[in-house]
Amino acid sequence: MPDFLLVLFLLNLSLFLLHEMDAIRHSEWRLFIVLKDMEDSKAYKVFTFIHLPLYTIILSLLFSQYQTIIFWILDLFLIIHAILHLFFEKHPRNGFKNTFSRSIIYPMGILAVIHLLLLFMIE
Repeated sequence: MPDFLLVLFLLNLSLFLLHEMDAIRHSEWRLFIVLKDMEDSKAYKVFTFIHLPLYTIILSLLFSQYQTIIFWILDLFLIIHAILHLFFEKHPRNGFKNTFSRSIIYPMGILAVIHLLLLFMIE
């Protein structure tokens, strides 16, 4: 795989991690069915802790024989993620209605499309 594809993926993964930090700031758990009814202090802890196994799985697969699979899965996830954020723009509990948050969320989807297309072209 060309180095620029790996760098593009790592840039997008970094944007995702940045978005997750922003998600904590904006209490994104209030948008999730299971967490929205929890007390904020508890939901914050659950939402935050869930990311530990998620990040561990992503990073371990990134440095494994399944690297290409994690590229495809994460690219598809980030595309769907951006679309979901678009659909939830008017949700009253959506705290991402600002330029900073949007400048992280939507480029992730665009970069994922570009990365996926480039992956498809080199295979």
